[in-house]
Amino acid sequence: MSDWFSRRFSSYYWHGNREERTIYLTFDDGPTPEVTDFVMEQLDKFQYKATFFCIGDKVKQFPKTYDKLLENGHIIGNHTQHHLNAWKTSSETYLEDVTECAKHIDSNLFRPPYGRIKRDITKNLIAKGYKIILWDVLSGDFDMNRAAASCLKNLKKNTKNGSVIVFHDSEKSFEKLKQILPEYLSFIESKGWKSKSIS
Repeated sequence: MSDWFSRRFSSYYWHGNREERTIYLTFDDGPTPEVTDFVMEQLDKFQYKATFFCIGDKVKQFPKTYDKLLENGHIIGNHTQHHLNAWKTSSETYLEDVTECAKHIDSNLFRPPYGRIKRDITKNLIAKGYKIILWDVLSGDFDMNRAAASCLKNLKKNTKNGSVIVFHDSEKSFEKLKQILPEYLSFIESKGWKSKSIS
């Protein structure tokens, strides 16, 4: 994604400072016990911190995994209560779902599932103090038609200073995540990048 695009849609946070050797690893759709635990173990090897955009309903199901994320010093964001698609949901229902998720997740960070959001929802959430986080690099770990090698190649090619990278700590993505995450973390370390949580 080019930076002119992020400037054009400046209501959203697409990437960090392009002058700093820092990137922002993010993980969507958890917590998922085995998968989220694997991600935390890999991050710990490099002393990296990440931002996890959690689904409220899954926080209710797996509170111990959620608590472990907090204990390990990662930042949590709101990803709606039921992983709603804003383009297929009324704005009123969508905003109620975000509010329901906020009962379980105390955060001013919000990422819309599928990266889809409507203008009125954006205005409403910003007025409530939310920072809406999108991304400039998508790992593709969720795409069942894409090989792990292709995902890794794309990640290495497109990561740059300030990049916000999206992975998924979900059962659907787990097999591919096991293949690409350890190598990708080694790659960013070799390039001198640090991974920080979004604040």
